[in-house]
Amino acid sequence: MIPVLKILWENWADPALGLPAYETPGSAGADLRANLPPEQRAAGFTLAPMQRAIVPTGLRVEIPFGFEMQIRPRSGLALKHGITLPNTPGTIDSDYRGPLGVALVNLGDAPYVIAHGDRVAQMIVAPVIQVGFQVVDSLTETARGEGGFGSTGKR
Repeated sequence: MIPVLKILWENWADPALGLPAYETPGSAGADLRANLPPEQRAAGFTLAPMQRAIVPTGLRVEIPFGFEMQIRPRSGLALKHGITLPNTPGTIDSDYRGPLGVALVNLGDAPYVIAHGDRVAQMIVAPVIQVGFQVVDSLTETARGEGGFGSTGKR
């Protein structure tokens, strides 16, 4: 059975933009669009270099229990313009019911205009397993051991 993501439009949102959508049959993520407030739709929203902002989607969601929604950057925006997420992937928990916004940052060297309806991020709904926690006296040994950041080489 396919899990269902329940979606509620904000009362100011433009539902003509449509719901999040998978662009191809093999897409892992569904694209999220900037759904700007009516007073910003004509001009769009300009994200200056190094500026961070929450871009509204006009949506609220009900994620099935046992799942999370991950918000990830769109690779084309990141490569071509330096537009990415400062907390990638962002996690939306199944008990959150507030507005769904996308935190964006402009790491490029030029201002970038986000137009009403632009695809700004992608969402992935994935299962979550919560674990128990146990304090122990030691951990099992591995070949890697305590090797941390960069310890496995460049390959």
